Amino acid sequence: MVSRELVIAALNHRPVDRVPRDLWVSPQAKLSWREAVAELGVRYPSDIIRPNFHYNRGEREKGKPSSTGRYTDAWGCTWEVAQKGAAGEVRNPPLADAGKIAGYEPPLDLFKGARFGPVSRDCETTSRFVLAKTETSLFRRLCLLRGSKAACADLAADRARIRKLLAKLHDFSCREMELWADTEVDGVMLGEDLVSGDLGPDESLPIGSQMWREIFKPLLGEYCKILRGRDKFVFLSIRGDVSGVLTDLVNVGVDAVHLQPFPTDFEKLAKRLNGRMTLWAEIDHGVMSGGSADDIADTVRLIRKPLDFGSGGLIARCRWQRDVSPGNVLSLFENWIRPLPMHA
Repeated sequence: MVSRELVIAALNHRPVDRVPRDLWVSPQAKLSWREAVAELGVRYPSDIIRPNFHYNRGEREKGKPSSTGRYTDAWGCTWEVAQKGAAGEVRNPPLADAGKIAGYEPPLDLFKGARFGPVSRDCETTSRFVLAKTETSLFRRLCLLRGSKAACADLAADRARIRKLLAKLHDFSCREMELWADTEVDGVMLGEDLVSGDLGPDESLPIGSQMWREIFKPLLGEYCKILRGRDKFVFLSIRGDVSGVLTDLVNVGVDAVHLQPFPTDFEKLAKRLNGRMTLWAEIDHGVMSGGSADDIADTVRLIRKPLDFGSGGLIARCRWQRDVSPGNVLSLFENWIRPLPMHA
């Protein structure tokens, strides 16, 4: 079973020889662990790859996101990065002044002249599952543009200005889904947030499951309809407590979900997932960077015990950052293929 077949079988909850792997290595890790990255790539090659594609540089962009200091992205958000390779925080959201909302337009210039043809040709020449990443993460985007407190207040009050802004963001996302649906990629990755975006701890606000269900669920459903209508699998990376919306994600057509942070009541959640949705499972970064091989083994067993019966429904995800040792990445993948006592 080649990689693409293995991933598709896992997504369809069919028998698999092993749990598929999704390994993404950060540029910093590639520089720090060059030989180990090459060796692990041979021993445990990723079954999932990203297409060799980048959106155009947006007209609002200034600076480089990989550098320290400040840079402005295509949406007009200015990020402050304290350390190279670290996640930044948005300073002074561009639509903090409500008077600027009406004139705001999403960065459709990202798509201008975008060449998707090479993506499809690359898909045809690989036996691995090709997963595209998108800009779509609606609640997070609203918070980054408007500021978390203002965005949540606007949503709660059902203000016309936030409805119009959300409609523009939705139109952008539908256009993005249509573009990827016309390619030969196997799957498309979206983002979702039940906690406000990257504005620092003082701005972190959760969104209630009822509000998400009423406002954002129908929009996510439209993206799934576009993609699944063209035989694309839908992957969703979601941050926050999913207990109140998990059934909704299944119902709208999400095929695989990545949960942030790792849920504390995992066994209970796994029973709800089993046979209905594939868990795109990643161990918390703190365990990967600071934990021992035994810690990693225990966490992998915790995930596999209620879900891994050789009948799909699991994908092992690993984002290899610079502060994660090669030994811990090796331990991770060794434990994903090690026979479980309950299966022996």
